[in-house]
Amino acid sequence: MEQRELGKSGLKVSALGLGCMGLNFGYGPPTATTDAVALIRRAVELGVTFFDTAEVYGPFTNEEVVGEALAPVRDQVVIATKFGFNIGTGYATALNSRPEHIREVVEASLTRLRTDRIDLYQSHIDDEATPLDETLEAYAALVKAGKVRAIGASNHSAARRRLQSLSPRTQRRQRSRPPESGTVVSRSRQNRLRRI
Repeated sequence: MEQRELGKSGLKVSALGLGCMGLNFGYGPPTATTDAVALIRRAVELGVTFFDTAEVYGPFTNEEVVGEALAPVRDQVVIATKFGFNIGTGYATALNSRPEHIREVVEASLTRLRTDRIDLYQSHIDDEATPLDETLEAYAALVKAGKVRAIGASNHSAARRRLQSLSPRTQRRQRSRPPESGTVVSRSRQNRLRRI
């Protein structure tokens, strides 16, 4: 299967990816775990290398299924997952992209996914109550620690795509003058974060 670079992340993925949400969340009754694992492994056999999940799918059980299915081929695939909710008994109760929450949930996702790194870690929904700088600092720490390879944003409205400041076009405009200390652009450059 054709391979592509995922945005500007440096991650190489198959042209077709498998979004795993529907295996046990959102579209009727859940697929039996053995069947879901077999389906994901068959996708790998057919050349799919990009798999997407989220902690809120299930909740949590989708990451467990993806982790079980991909553990034998972990170094051959790219796993994307998402965070951004307080999750109560069986459902999301509130948005939460606070740094302390990110540090907590990344560890739980790593355990469920049976891996030591998340290839693409995404904010699921924009938490407008959390300053972007705080989220980026948490992302940077995870990248530096080797727990996350690339960062992203999912389901963010056009008006709220504050990560746009990390785009190459914005960075080119900013290069004509030094970035102000402490801004999103200066922090993203310092931490080598880039938008995909």
